[in-house]
Amino acid sequence: MRLFPAFFLPLLFSLAGQALSEANSSDSTGSEAAPQDTAGIRADTNYLPPLRSLPNEAFGPGEYLEYEVGYGFIKAGTATLEVRRVVNYKGYQSFELVSTARSYPALAKLYYVEDYNYSLMDCDGLFPWRYQKNVHEGRYQAFKWADFDQKNKKIYTSKDTLAASEYVQDALTALYYTRTIPLQVGETVEMEAYSDGKKYLLEVKVLKKERVTVPAGSFRTIVVEPLLKTPGIFQQTGKVKVWLTDDRLRLPVLMKSRVLIGSISAQLKVFKLGERR
Repeated sequence: MRLFPAFFLPLLFSLAGQALSEANSSDSTGSEAAPQDTAGIRADTNYLPPLRSLPNEAFGPGEYLEYEVGYGFIKAGTATLEVRRVVNYKGYQSFELVSTARSYPALAKLYYVEDYNYSLMDCDGLFPWRYQKNVHEGRYQAFKWADFDQKNKKIYTSKDTLAASEYVQDALTALYYTRTIPLQVGETVEMEAYSDGKKYLLEVKVLKKERVTVPAGSFRTIVVEPLLKTPGIFQQTGKVKVWLTDDRLRLPVLMKSRVLIGSISAQLKVFKLGERR
């Protein structure tokens, strides 16, 4: 069983959790990151009418966030979240979203990690059209993809076709979509999300406001807790919490989770803001 499902914070926690919970592994092989997926991307600017239009003051093309991932006081590796550009995907204006995670060389000798997530998110509707991931964590390697037919509420994978609710999110777009929603302490946001061949109800509880300091600076934040409403999920991990800046950007500056032994954190150390659309 994977230590963390690929929801809300793809790969940021699994990097430290897998690397240090299996530190006795002798596997030290490497792999190349998956190439970015360009299938369905057009060169022209002839766009179809959007399926829906939602406000987005939080992020835009060019945004780049880099994190240091640690297990307690041990620095395990780095992770990134990036909005690379806007493309024409099958006639719809879409963000290219990329998440990566990689173990530091010292730990890679014990447990190699090199993960790559890629998603195409509709700029107007803030839902996914395409998702893929290439994962290499220790002995585990996998390449998976999903196409989202948002018009007909279907999800297509290499193995199956699933019915989905309207505007279902994927493991990467769920975070970006949450950043665009007005968050009030005490409230809960719900959405259907898809990962690894399954659909889940994802709840995001808004807990409190708090000022935190990370390598990138000191920020006023709003703390949220993502929960998967599925029996058995998270039963071995404890709670995951995310600190989003308490402003229109909702930058994820800090992420923490307790695991069987100790805790995992991802702290923002470098960031570049994206363009406003």
